[in-house]
Amino acid sequence: MAALFAVPYLSVLVLAVAVVLRWVRIAKMPLHLRWELYPVTYDSHRSHSGGSVFEHVNWWQIERKANHLGKLRVVLAEIFLLKGVHDNNRALWLRSYPFHLGLFLQCAFAVLLVAGALAEAGGAQITPHAGGVAGWLATGTMVAGTAGFAVLGLGSLALLVRRLGDPLLRETSTGADFLNLLLFLAHAVLGLVTFALVDGDYLFLRGFVRAVVTFQAPAALPWLVDAEILSGCSLIAYIPLTHMSHFIGKYFTYHSVRWDDRPSRARAIESRLAEYLTYRPRWSAAHVGADGTKTWVDIATTNPARKEGK
Repeated sequence: MAALFAVPYLSVLVLAVAVVLRWVRIAKMPLHLRWELYPVTYDSHRSHSGGSVFEHVNWWQIERKANHLGKLRVVLAEIFLLKGVHDNNRALWLRSYPFHLGLFLQCAFAVLLVAGALAEAGGAQITPHAGGVAGWLATGTMVAGTAGFAVLGLGSLALLVRRLGDPLLRETSTGADFLNLLLFLAHAVLGLVTFALVDGDYLFLRGFVRAVVTFQAPAALPWLVDAEILSGCSLIAYIPLTHMSHFIGKYFTYHSVRWDDRPSRARAIESRLAEYLTYRPRWSAAHVGADGTKTWVDIATTNPARKEGK
C-alpha cells in the first residue's frame, strides 16, 4: 500500500516535467515556414470574399488589433469539439470524438474526486443522498466517472477497429499506435468492472484520493481499486511521453503557425530569419548544392541551370 500511495505523486511529477520540457523544446524551434495561411478566423480585416489582411494595399502597415475572444472561440471549438476533424473527416470524427470526450470526462472525474476528497477532509459526507453541494459532488463524480470509462472504452475500441480495418491506415500505423489504444481500452474496461463489482459509489477511490491530498496513510482497498489507481496514474505519466502529447503543441499550432501573420519586417522575425540564412544545410540531392559548405543565401542566389564557367 505504501508503494501505491507514492504512485499519484510520481505520476503528476512526471506529467509536469514532461509537459514543461516539451513546451520549452517546441518554443525554441525555428520559425515556421512564412506562408499565407488565411483566412484567419478572428481577423478583423477579413473581406466579404473570405480573404484577409493580405488583400489590402500596404497590408504590413495596417495596425493589428488583438481579438482574444475570437481566438478563444476557435481554440475551444477545436479542443472540445474537434471541429477540424469534424469538417474534414467526418468518419474519423465519429470514432475520435468519443475517445477525446472520454478523456475530458476522465479529467472532470479526477477534479470531482479531489473536490469530494477535500470536502470529506473538511467533515462533509459525500453521498448522492446528501443535500446541497455534497450531493452534487457525489452524483457528478458517479456520472463523470462511469460515463468517462464507457465513452473512452467505446472510442478506443472504435479507433482500434478503424486502424485494423482500413488497409491504408493499418500500413501507416506503428506498434505504439495500437499499444496506446489498447492501454486506454484496458483502463476503461477495468474502471467499469471495478465500478460494477466493488466501488459503485467511488467511496474507495475517493478515500484513497483523500489520503493522498491530506498526506495520510490510506486504508486497505480491494485489489480491483488498487489496479484501477495504478492504471490511471500510469496513463497520466505515460501520455506526455508519447505522440499523444500533441495537446501541448495546440498553442503553437495556432498562435505560432496558423495565426502568425506578422510582417517579416518585424524586428524580432527579421533578426531570426537573418540568422537562418547563415545556416549551411546538408541535403543529399546533388542538384540543390547543399553540401554543407554553402549558406542558404548562396544556394538561393545560385542559378542551378547555369553551368560553371559559362
